[in-house]
Amino acid sequence: MKKLQMVDLKSQYEKIKEEVNASIQEVLETNTYINGPLVHQFQADLEKYLGVKHVIPCANGTDALQIAMMGLDLKPGDEVITADFTFAATVEVIALLQLTPVLVDVDMNNMNISLEAIKKAITPKTKAIVPVHLFGRAANMDAIMEIAREYNLYVIEDNAQAIGADYTNKDGSKTKVGTIGHVGATSFFPSKNLGCYGDGGAIFTNDDKLAHTLRGIVNHGMYERYHHDVVGVNSRLDSIQAGVLKAKLPHLDNYNKARQDAARKYSTALGVNPNIVAPTICDSCDCHVFHQYVIRITNGKRDALLAHLQSKDIPCAIYYPIPLHSQKAYADTRYKEENFPVTSQLCKEVIALPMHTELDDDQIKFITDSVLEFL
Repeated sequence: MKKLQMVDLKSQYEKIKEEVNASIQEVLETNTYINGPLVHQFQADLEKYLGVKHVIPCANGTDALQIAMMGLDLKPGDEVITADFTFAATVEVIALLQLTPVLVDVDMNNMNISLEAIKKAITPKTKAIVPVHLFGRAANMDAIMEIAREYNLYVIEDNAQAIGADYTNKDGSKTKVGTIGHVGATSFFPSKNLGCYGDGGAIFTNDDKLAHTLRGIVNHGMYERYHHDVVGVNSRLDSIQAGVLKAKLPHLDNYNKARQDAARKYSTALGVNPNIVAPTICDSCDCHVFHQYVIRITNGKRDALLAHLQSKDIPCAIYYPIPLHSQKAYADTRYKEENFPVTSQLCKEVIALPMHTELDDDQIKFITDSVLEFL
């Protein structure tokens, strides 16, 4: 059996090395390191794949979120609602822009932002909602967009973990997540479903005017060299990373399918144990692309299981051990512990098992047998 890894990028690279190497070599030979042809080619390819009018590449996923908010011209003190159970980058950019983060609880069934919690948190100062498609599972975008329309709010999709996932609309049509709200943001961190070999990110929108603004912001506010029309930042996807992503994008659907297949095998094996809540996997399974495979351990033995798996050299992780409302940087007297019962429970129960495109049946059996023998 191959050595277990949380993410096996080396084995993935071995299968596409000729395509990746050719892209990198093209950049080296043409000396087009910034805003070169491969950046524009990847942008066009991703627009076609997502079915979105505008993709604006940038330096990383955190920048993508911040630039999206800058493009909407939110003002200091404006309230932005987002989930308490997620990575800090989502709330970090809200605070950096001197907006007011409003953290709310999540839904136990899907770990995504709670619709009821959103509604309770809306005030006259609320200007935007940031749903996170957590662990690769699409949030309930129909309902979130309905709330946004009712209260005249922007929706900024944090799609860092779910690129390629399909959302099934009420009419039965499908839309790629990240393209449903007013603007979406993603990360191309190496471990993502579509990852480069460094940092990278992108912003998505169907709004022509907003896209124009965003393109200026990512490049120091310039549309013409040395003419700064808006306040901007320096956040560009470099050509080498764009070349890697261009080579990998045609494989994304197969990568996601491999993750879904692995998740199905995990859940089939683990779902028999009453102390484990495993992800439910529908037949089509296109609403969840399993950036992480996360289970809940309900008998209080999560931490002991973590130690057991580590003792057997099975990599695993806890996403996320401390809720954002309890983090020193984001603590606020507005937050009451009783308002976050689901998040607090998840922080005590969740554990992520290895999930990547190269998992094989022997590895999955070893992992699931190890979990079951302990519980």
